[in-house]
Amino acid sequence: MREHLPEIDSDENIGVHTIHVAGSQNGWERPEFSRHERLLVSRRTKLALRVPKEKAGAISEQLYGKTVRVEDCELTIGKAKQKPLSKQGTIFSRYVQCLPEEEEMDFLQRVAEELQAHGIRIKKAMCGKTTMVYTPEGEVATRSLMLADLKRDESLLLQEVGLGPGREMGLGILIPHKGIEAVKKIDDEKE
Repeated sequence: MREHLPEIDSDENIGVHTIHVAGSQNGWERPEFSRHERLLVSRRTKLALRVPKEKAGAISEQLYGKTVRVEDCELTIGKAKQKPLSKQGTIFSRYVQCLPEEEEMDFLQRVAEELQAHGIRIKKAMCGKTTMVYTPEGEVATRSLMLADLKRDESLLLQEVGLGPGREMGLGILIPHKGIEAVKKIDDEKE
């Protein structure tokens, strides 16, 4: 990806969503995150990037028709579709970088401080267990994180800027998560 989009390493506003595919064992059970497990990328696999709206058109043109390799699989990038950010007050990241031995409360405290730097006071947060993500540079410790009861502008801001480092590897990218709010209320807000 870097060969076709070199600014990915220098522009922290550009993020690459992680690709999730079916497990290699007939799709019934997903294997643990491991560099030794092989997951097959299908033709329907979608590449999703988080980019500033004003750069979306140029980046789309820059990547259209290019081929990227994921292990032994080649992906040809097709026509881009823009998708607006969610207005939901519950958002989630599968992988937020943490310290390898960082305790849950220390991680949440650090996240709260980062949110406070954006003027956001944490109301509800829940993190998952530590998961190692394997990169060419070595292992990176991560935790999943769900934030709830955010105001619309807070949710949109966090989806734009993410949390912690590593957006180019899919770390810290926040996506909508089913919350406890009524679906009707969310649909009404979209209009």
